[in-house]
Amino acid sequence: MRYLYRALTLVGSRRAQRMLGAAATAGLAATVVVGLFVVPPDAAQGDVQRLMYVHVPAAWVAFLSFGVVFLASAAYLKTGRIQWDRVAAASAEIGVQFCTLTIVLGSLWGRPVWGTWWTWDPRLTTTVVLLLIYVGYLSLRKVADSPARRARWSAVVGVVGFIDVPIVHMSVVWWRSLHQEATVLRAGTPTIADSMLATLLLAFVAFSLAYGYLMAVRTRVGRLEDRSALTVSSLSTPRARRPQSADAPDTIASTRHA
Repeated sequence: MRYLYRALTLVGSRRAQRMLGAAATAGLAATVVVGLFVVPPDAAQGDVQRLMYVHVPAAWVAFLSFGVVFLASAAYLKTGRIQWDRVAAASAEIGVQFCTLTIVLGSLWGRPVWGTWWTWDPRLTTTVVLLLIYVGYLSLRKVADSPARRARWSAVVGVVGFIDVPIVHMSVVWWRSLHQEATVLRAGTPTIADSMLATLLLAFVAFSLAYGYLMAVRTRVGRLEDRSALTVSSLSTPRARRPQSADAPDTIASTRHA
């Protein structure tokens, strides 16, 4: 946990963010060029298979994001440090975005291959459940009435909700599925062509750099939000002056005259 927070602190500087942003942009551009124009199309699916170079890395970033939520939530429950809650919240927001992107890209890929935009395939179903868990996580953060309670409740959901990540990954093994079994993260050697594997690994690196950049920016914004909230709460409201009646000056003047 200590090394994770130290790494997040190191990438939190403006210079590190610029470097991450430039590296992520270069990696994503290289993925687009290689994925579209260099690597050959799939023998069975043709050019539509090129969606793999964004669909699979997007799913990887979603899993990575929710893994960080799990670690940061466990760290908060152990230490009570609000910094871990900030990290978990930032990673959950990014994970929800990439999980949504995974589902959308999967539908675009499934339409020409399966003949339908959507089917209640085990992997699709468990992925939707995963998305709903972390949408609920973010919604819960808006409901809690105090920062401490919000962080504690969210941490519990962040730990328990991660259970669905290995279920999503193993769904193609445990149940009959339209999805093929894992071709890279599997026992033994990968079962795809070397050029496709190299392009996919390039996309993994590019998307991981993009995740690092988004995390660095979002955690910095989170720190600024916390400081602003602390500043606002520390300002004391000025006391309202006691209103005077309309005839008070006349009363004082008449008394002096007397």
